[in-house]
Amino acid sequence: MTGQDDGIISQARRAGFRPRSLDAINFLLADVRGALGPYLNVFLITQLHWSQTRVGWVTTISGLLGLVAQTPAGAAIDATRRKRGAVVLALIVLGIAAAIIFAIPHFWPVLIANTAIAVVGDVFGPAVAAITVGLYTRARLARQMGRNSAFDHAGNVAIAAVAGGVGYVFSQRAVFLMVPVFAALASIAMLSIPARAIDEDRARGLEAGEPGDVDTPEGTQAPSGYLTLLRSRPLIVFALCAMLFHFANAPLLPLVGQKLAQSHPAWATAMMSSCIIAAQLIMLPVALAVGHTADRLGRKPILLLGFAVLPLRALLYTLSDNAAWLIAVQLLDGVGAGIFGAITPLIIADLMRGTGRYNLAQGAVATVQGIGASLSGLAAGIIVDHVGYTAAFLAAAAAACCALAALFLAMPETAPPSPQALRRFAGAGRPDNGRNSRR
Repeated sequence: MTGQDDGIISQARRAGFRPRSLDAINFLLADVRGALGPYLNVFLITQLHWSQTRVGWVTTISGLLGLVAQTPAGAAIDATRRKRGAVVLALIVLGIAAAIIFAIPHFWPVLIANTAIAVVGDVFGPAVAAITVGLYTRARLARQMGRNSAFDHAGNVAIAAVAGGVGYVFSQRAVFLMVPVFAALASIAMLSIPARAIDEDRARGLEAGEPGDVDTPEGTQAPSGYLTLLRSRPLIVFALCAMLFHFANAPLLPLVGQKLAQSHPAWATAMMSSCIIAAQLIMLPVALAVGHTADRLGRKPILLLGFAVLPLRALLYTLSDNAAWLIAVQLLDGVGAGIFGAITPLIIADLMRGTGRYNLAQGAVATVQGIGASLSGLAAGIIVDHVGYTAAFLAAAAAACCALAALFLAMPETAPPSPQALRRFAGAGRPDNGRNSRR
């Protein structure tokens, strides 16, 4: 293919869709989310002097309450024909919640605001992935998903640099005021995509034809039942692997940020930004590489590489408390998280193709991995308070090893068969939900 517009479905071309709009959305959504998360933990501990356990309770309670809405949100994204509006509404809620944390940084307001953030935060990934599926043909999808992820990481680099400057010049608290500004810009970018450009059947995983086929809706069937998720063994295996991965990965950056903040309190926000920038600069080329190789190499080998990096990273954190060392080790997060973020929407698209439950599956996987991430916040806080940081890092490494073993032993390859294989097995029936995926 040649040219940036290659792979855009004809409906989107006729409606005047421009790829730069999707690039801007991914960049700005990263900016919105990047001013939260690790910065909140560091702010609560270093400025408000909350205990690790108290911060862990806020993270866990808000995370678990937010998880309740994730799978229904995925089903709603499947059903709605106003996906742009769903993203804009989530951005409004996110901006208000960040303003509350800035204005009233007490336990209950922070808990309520963080719960709202947890509910809407996972709307962005599934909704943008769905819009992408509704704009691009299957032959272009892997490359475009990689491009989405690359712009997301570029946005994270930008917001980390800006947040570091704002936190140093003004205060850590001022970082949260950046969120409403970027939320407004992201809303403008989202609304710049014409609503009629999005093929709503494709956007939920309903489409006719084989990989790379025409973008017409002829032959599209009704959505499958909700139980199709439980009948897909590869989807269940992937969700459990994702849960273990996030249980191990989620607390690492906050823990590193806390160690840096305790050693260098005046540079707390700047050092947290350095950690984020270090990883995101690696994630950007990794995401592009995943997009260019996922069809050729398959999904599983690439994902195994990402999972294998995580236990190594957790172990390396225990070797030194030097700031330069900790930031250097954080570079490995760019490989693991970069691969996971770029390839997850592709794997789910593979498994849910033809079911019409793409976004429901994304919500279900996000729920399961969110359970892991939420529980890890409390677990890591308790371990640090009672045993220390080294024990917390070792526990994360053990969980990461379990995730790697489960992925290697139980997860099949999900990439669509090659054109040669399709011709060889013509007439034998289409693969569905991973039952005849390559291992």
